[in-house]
Amino acid sequence: MDPFGCESPTDASALDAATEWARSGAMALTGRAEGPPVVAPAAVAVAARRAADTFCALARHGGAMLSLDGPALLGERAAIAGLARNGRVAVGGGSRLLRSADGWVAVSLARPDDFAAIPAWLEVAKPEPAAEWDRVASRARESATQTLVDRARLLGLAVADAAAPLRPTRPWLHVAARGEALERRPADRPLVVDLSSLWAGPLCAQLLLLAGARVVKVESATRPDGARFGPVAFFDLLNAGKESVALDFATRAGRAALQRLLERADVVIESARPRALRQLGVDAEALVATRPGLSWVALTGYGRREPEAGWIAYGDDAAAAAGLTVVAGRNDDGPLFCGDAIADPLAGLHAAAAALASWQAGGGALLDVSLRDVAAHALACAPEPVATGHPVLPPRARPRAGCARRLGADTAAVLAEFG
Repeated sequence: MDPFGCESPTDASALDAATEWARSGAMALTGRAEGPPVVAPAAVAVAARRAADTFCALARHGGAMLSLDGPALLGERAAIAGLARNGRVAVGGGSRLLRSADGWVAVSLARPDDFAAIPAWLEVAKPEPAAEWDRVASRARESATQTLVDRARLLGLAVADAAAPLRPTRPWLHVAARGEALERRPADRPLVVDLSSLWAGPLCAQLLLLAGARVVKVESATRPDGARFGPVAFFDLLNAGKESVALDFATRAGRAALQRLLERADVVIESARPRALRQLGVDAEALVATRPGLSWVALTGYGRREPEAGWIAYGDDAAAAAGLTVVAGRNDDGPLFCGDAIADPLAGLHAAAAALASWQAGGGALLDVSLRDVAAHALACAPEPVATGHPVLPPRARPRAGCARRLGADTAAVLAEFG
């Protein structure tokens, strides 16, 4: 947490990485379905512990007494949905590790549009639905890794080179723009506008809610957060307590309402590619420069710098790009998925600590948090153990605080308040 001087109060050298990993629930989700759980990459549990401890220390500084088991957050979705490890098929089922002509690639096909892009990506006829993954695997074996990755990125597909561990060349957190900071009073309560979806961003916002923030979740009225269509209990876990605003971004009125909310926000959390927001008339750099005290948290697959800013990623393939699948499969004959979309909860935890630190310091910062870079940072957090004597615990989830608000339940009230 160097940019804000908030190093973890936990002494990392005193942490037993193997024990943390075995207790986290993520180890139970790593390995082949028919084989034992895999010890490596245990360092990610240490990273989760340190991020959670840092967040709780910052929350106490702001008056909120929190206790958070960071490693256990890595397996919450699997615990709720009853998911299990499955080797080279991701726990959630939407990603696979496939052989290429010269290595391995992690392929995520999470949306119907992704499957529709297969013919253009692989230059094949449209496969029958029952054989789509088989056709992708067969064609991938005939193609070079970089060709597969480059063509996929042109089409907006999440495909990564599942290569050796990425040696971190930059910190997991990049301050992409600076603005004017404001002095905070002890009784201040931040207004958080959560534009994010799925897991990492909503988790970041939910943790800020626990620390005392007011959180307004803003979604497209026509394309809401895709997590609404997954396990209801998981969506509730991440979004209960947030006010729900739904806007039609295709209309001038919807875009104007979004601008009014952003002008009043203390913290903005979003997980879109920069160009997608610019199409709505939202310029994060300009807002940070002109809106004193604003902390803007941008969660992306590979960061906001070009050309990575345009690349799509999800938690499983981002972890593969950082090298976690290679480390998990080092005693196998190829890479294995690590946990459940593990870069998502890792990034959400780290982003929450950075956002709270930034707000307490007065804001005025655009925080660039990359799923790939957080995963690479986590892998380097502790020496890798070779064994653990601790029982391997199943994944578990925190109790829900209630039900998430229905889509748009608070639109009229919130817009009237800030109109």
